[in-house]
Amino acid sequence: MPALEMEDTRANGFNSSPAHSPGRDLSSQLLEAGWRKFFSKREQRPYFFNKFTNQSLWDEPTLGSPGPSRHDPLGIATPSPSSVMSPQECAPRRRHSSLDSNSQVPTKKASLLISSSWNLTIPTNVIMYERAMSDVYPPHPMVEQSRAKSLRKLRQQYEEACMTREGIHAPLESFNRWLLERKVADRAAGLTSDPILSSDCENPVSPSMCREILNDIPVKLVKPKYVSDARRQLTKYAEGAKKIIESRNVTPESRKIVKWNVEDSFAWVRRQMNASYDDYMERLAHLKRQCQPHIKEAASAGTESICRKMYNLAKDDTRKLSEMSASIWKENGIEEVISPVLVTERKVFCYPRILGTPSPRLPTISVSSSSDAISLTYNEESLSMNMQYFYKLECLYRLNCKDDPRNEHFLARVWCLLRRYQTYFGVHKNEGAALQAALPATVFECLSRIFGVTFECFASPLNCYYKQYCSAFSDTDGYFGSRGPLLDFHPIAGSFEANPPFSEELMESMVNHFENLLENSSEALSFVVCLPEWRDPPTKALIRLESSRFKRKEFVVPALEHQYRNGFQHICSKDELHIHSSHGTLLVFLQNEKGFEKWTPNSERLSELAISFQVSKTK
Repeated sequence: MPALEMEDTRANGFNSSPAHSPGRDLSSQLLEAGWRKFFSKREQRPYFFNKFTNQSLWDEPTLGSPGPSRHDPLGIATPSPSSVMSPQECAPRRRHSSLDSNSQVPTKKASLLISSSWNLTIPTNVIMYERAMSDVYPPHPMVEQSRAKSLRKLRQQYEEACMTREGIHAPLESFNRWLLERKVADRAAGLTSDPILSSDCENPVSPSMCREILNDIPVKLVKPKYVSDARRQLTKYAEGAKKIIESRNVTPESRKIVKWNVEDSFAWVRRQMNASYDDYMERLAHLKRQCQPHIKEAASAGTESICRKMYNLAKDDTRKLSEMSASIWKENGIEEVISPVLVTERKVFCYPRILGTPSPRLPTISVSSSSDAISLTYNEESLSMNMQYFYKLECLYRLNCKDDPRNEHFLARVWCLLRRYQTYFGVHKNEGAALQAALPATVFECLSRIFGVTFECFASPLNCYYKQYCSAFSDTDGYFGSRGPLLDFHPIAGSFEANPPFSEELMESMVNHFENLLENSSEALSFVVCLPEWRDPPTKALIRLESSRFKRKEFVVPALEHQYRNGFQHICSKDELHIHSSHGTLLVFLQNEKGFEKWTPNSERLSELAISFQVSKTK
């Protein structure tokens, strides 16, 4: 049965009932060799497909069939150098004939593999154990559009809850950091989970959301520019503190302490008519130290109620979106798929996250383009991106997608990808940009050249420099090369760069994850971790990094002396591509013994890395 015909039958319908599950009725030897059994709805009979060789048969295969050996691909059991396979061979073979091991990417797009913003030719040195396919619903434009509407409504409800219950605007970016923190705590998995919203957290009260709301009560404090601004901010904080403590149920002792400090501050302002900027700032810091613990105690009940409300609303939205995905599957004649269980553990070079669930037929996406941008439209909603990044996605799709040989679903999956990240970023201008900010391309090139880095731990198809990366979403990003979320990825060898979004809970979980990987690996393993140098007070992640027994070296790139790439680099103009960093960046090298021997962060290498951060060197 030709591969093209096989794809047609799967596109026209895939009966995935338990009787025809891909791993059913096959011996463990055939499963290990890459064979799976499927059912052709068009021909009404089963067929067999090998995910390693792209061979398809009507009759059950035999183990004597010729084909590449898939046993011990890294030569662990047999020391012969010829048994070590390339990363392209260890990853599932593509069905595109133009991307077989003996062919090249089409000439038209070949030049886009290397750009001033990425280099997709760098091969991986990351080794992991082969892992099962991901059991989540594949992306669909209808579901993504509904998810976007749900998130917009949630953001609005969050703003209204903060305003009506606490009298403040929702803290900037706090909703985005809430999404990050909740997914770290979420225990939901499989078809009942949602890629953005959490639905099964042990504690419905988010520490991140509570912390950020309480920090803005009674008023949001910002660094003032002038003496008059500093005086006004001190007065507003004192008035807000007095109002909070008088209107809430607090102990008499707390009310007494806050009122005394407020009156003392008012008296000081009346006496010090010629006070300097620094005097006002010191007085404000003193007042906050005295009053804030009592204000937090008074406002904690209302803040926790906001967190519970948001969590319960997210659970309801998750259920509705899951039901919508299930109904789309049912309309396309697809039933729940049980992915085959891995019968052996084999070391392989890392490969993209693969969905074990078949995709329904996707709707048509209309396209319009100009000289430097392209617009994709579905159901009267248009999403745009720079033309160069659209071609980048096409290259990544051709390199990694294995279920769409004729690119029939490419435009729909790009639309879903753009809709997902715009939903994740937020609705206000520049909201979420910091969550996707990336290091300059010169730094990635330097890390690859002198420290063997080939993998980004926090990236997306839109901002990745290497073609190997982890990202937030397995379903939309796996078609473009993502290895899935970092906390679900367990490499045993390789060199990595990690620049996480600025969420304290996520950064702390990242450090725990890295230490566990380094503890359990006997292969060369190295992580170059980039964190903001927040020391007033220092974050838990920063403390954990600097005290880790795997820390080999650290150095700081000073504030305003380096740049980051814009988190919206796929839609911004060239003039907005780089943003000066307002805080220092701390780089920490976490390495096991073999990783330290192989990629030692000596003074010469660190000097070269520091030069790559210089603004004048940034491309």
